[in-house]
Amino acid sequence: MHCLAAFAVVLILSTTAAHAERPNPGDAARFIQNLGDRAIATLRQRNLSMSAREQTFRRLLAEGFALDLIGRFAMGRHWRRATPVQRSDYTSLFSVYILKTYSKRLGGYAGETLAVTGTRPAGKRDVLVQTKISRPSGPPLVAGWRVRTINGAPKIVDIMVEGISMALTQRQEFASVISQRGVDGLIIALRARADELSATASLQ
Repeated sequence: MHCLAAFAVVLILSTTAAHAERPNPGDAARFIQNLGDRAIATLRQRNLSMSAREQTFRRLLAEGFALDLIGRFAMGRHWRRATPVQRSDYTSLFSVYILKTYSKRLGGYAGETLAVTGTRPAGKRDVLVQTKISRPSGPPLVAGWRVRTINGAPKIVDIMVEGISMALTQRQEFASVISQRGVDGLIIALRARADELSATASLQ
């Protein structure tokens, strides 16, 4: 994925969270627009090295996405069966893996713009913020950002890209690894991917 489209890869469909509630639609829309604008500003900073831009982008991802919930959803039913040590190792590595992998997918800024096109309720606790990412190099990318208020702050808990939830794809990939290698195998795979800082590698 390219530039702002890199945002559309960190996700969760639906899970429980302490102090979670549906945000005001206007607040959710402003949250997504602000996050997009800050991403664009980062990408425009040609005076910064790619490494510096990636680090800034990682901070945006960590701030905007509910990484703990995303990680638990991605592990699926295996989360309940994991030991406390496995959960701790997995949670730490998952965040590192996600932030490094998708920040490496930034590429070069190519004039993308993000515009909020609407909002609608999504389930009992979320608002889906609909956006259009215009790209000079290709057709617009339509994405829906599922926003939930968690502990008083808006967080992205799912992404719909061209109508497809990214959460299930991530979950299926992890389930495949666990079925072959177990939870420890997934942890090893995540550590290897994070160490490689590979933007294009995916768990097999």
